Amino acid sequence: MPNVPNTITLLRVALIPPLAVLLRQGEFGFALVLFVVSALSDLADGVIARRWNLRTRFGAIADPVADKLTMLTVTLLLAFDGRLPWWLAAAVVTRDLVIVGGALAYHYLIGTVEMAPNVVSKLNTALEFLLLASILAIGAELVDGGAWLVVLTLATFVTIVWSGAQYMLVWGRRAARAGRHPSARS
Repeated sequence: MPNVPNTITLLRVALIPPLAVLLRQGEFGFALVLFVVSALSDLADGVIARRWNLRTRFGAIADPVADKLTMLTVTLLLAFDGRLPWWLAAAVVTRDLVIVGGALAYHYLIGTVEMAPNVVSKLNTALEFLLLASILAIGAELVDGGAWLVVLTLATFVTIVWSGAQYMLVWGRRAARAGRHPSARS
């Protein structure tokens, strides 16, 4: 029997191409629906995996990759469309590259990486989702933009920088400690 959370994660990955097509066609209402479905399925697979102890190594890797691919796809396409500032899209991409690059370096130079999002990272993910969903809703003419969107954009940027710096600090300290204790290599 297939692992249900992993199946949900793979279905979430399968939603990325239609989401991208909808965005390129300017179908923001339908894109918003798929984006929300993707987010809800992310919550569902996590709850199912924890509740029924269906966690797998594949899921631990594939779930955040699916999240990042979805968020990056929407972020970059909204930036290409001029609906999201490029500087914010660049910050999102840079943070993700730093985190992934750092995790790979840690894995190959020091040992196993167990990524556990911290509170700031979770806040950042929530704000990024809210910002992207808001821009999609504005594009679908479901809500009007305004000063609140500027505040949300700036708050999202602050959490991008804050969480990226926090990851670098935490993993830098772990690397320094592991460097002093060669037996820490797994």
